[in-house]
Amino acid sequence: MLETVIWIGLSQSLFAGIIIAAKPKAQVQDKILSAWLFLLAIEFLSCGIDFLLWGTPMLSSSFLLFNPAFYLYVKSLTTPNFKLQKLQLLHLTPYIVFELSTYILKQKFTLNDFFLSDSNQWFRYAFSIASVISWIIYNYLSIIMVSKHRKKLENEFSAIQKENNLKWLLFLIIIYNLYCGFSLILGIVLVSAPNSIPPHYIYNYSALLILIYIFGFYGLRQKRIFIPEKTNEISKEKYAKSVLTDARKSEIKNRIISFVEDTEAYLKPDINMTWLSNQTGIPKHNITEVLSTEMNKNFFGFINEYRVKKVKELLMRKNDYSIEGIGYECGFSSKSSFFTVFKSITGMTPSEYRKSD
Repeated sequence: MLETVIWIGLSQSLFAGIIIAAKPKAQVQDKILSAWLFLLAIEFLSCGIDFLLWGTPMLSSSFLLFNPAFYLYVKSLTTPNFKLQKLQLLHLTPYIVFELSTYILKQKFTLNDFFLSDSNQWFRYAFSIASVISWIIYNYLSIIMVSKHRKKLENEFSAIQKENNLKWLLFLIIIYNLYCGFSLILGIVLVSAPNSIPPHYIYNYSALLILIYIFGFYGLRQKRIFIPEKTNEISKEKYAKSVLTDARKSEIKNRIISFVEDTEAYLKPDINMTWLSNQTGIPKHNITEVLSTEMNKNFFGFINEYRVKKVKELLMRKNDYSIEGIGYECGFSSKSSFFTVFKSITGMTPSEYRKSD
């Protein structure tokens, strides 16, 4: 079984890497993902060679490769004008060091002798500790970056496109962490009860193969994303030192509300912070600050509350209109976003709301 997984993994890594590298108008994130897939292909190849030479793979450093590579890919997607610097390649140092040491010490990928007192005991302990630390640090940083990016989008747009929200990455991070937790538990079981279940490396390389399929699919579809300006990263706490007086904040608040209500700007599907700023003459960072401190909202919530209010009104007046049609009429750009936002604000789906009155 392992041999099949290894050679499929090798071919799929190479294939996905080549396809993404040849992607039209490839961006820096595509190049990072492509290079990452080629490195994983080398990992599968080395495992295959190990299996042919010794009948079992040597200790795998795939976690030490996957974690920093994933982090750099997420960083390239969420950082404005990101450029890969030579210094950032140091993230791969633990992977290279442990990979070379594995062959020098001839440490096989097995947990049966993990606590065996031999000359390689220190190496197995160091490898395990490094793998856990790598998993915790890089995955924490990746989650923070994706979460911050999604929050910044809500300060910029009233409708967030799929290619911008990186929901698939957040989902993949969760799945990956569940697997890492499962792998850790599995390792403990194997150490305490050797030979009770199939070797640990079968699960490891099978999971790696699945991740390659996922990254190959979504990486190819991932378009260049919008990255909001850094001014939108200001937290509510930092507004304590704002230069805006209470009177000025109140003035901006009233101007924003008056403009949006008088012009029904929320009916515009592609309304965004830049457009609102240009129309009102109020700097974007001032609008963001007032929404946050005076109204306890972001731009996404501010605009969509108006849309939901309008939908509720039309649901009661236009029974002959389809629910989806009303959503589009009120500024929602897709059925899924309409239903999601409406339920998050009212606690009911549009159809349930229509039937409730």
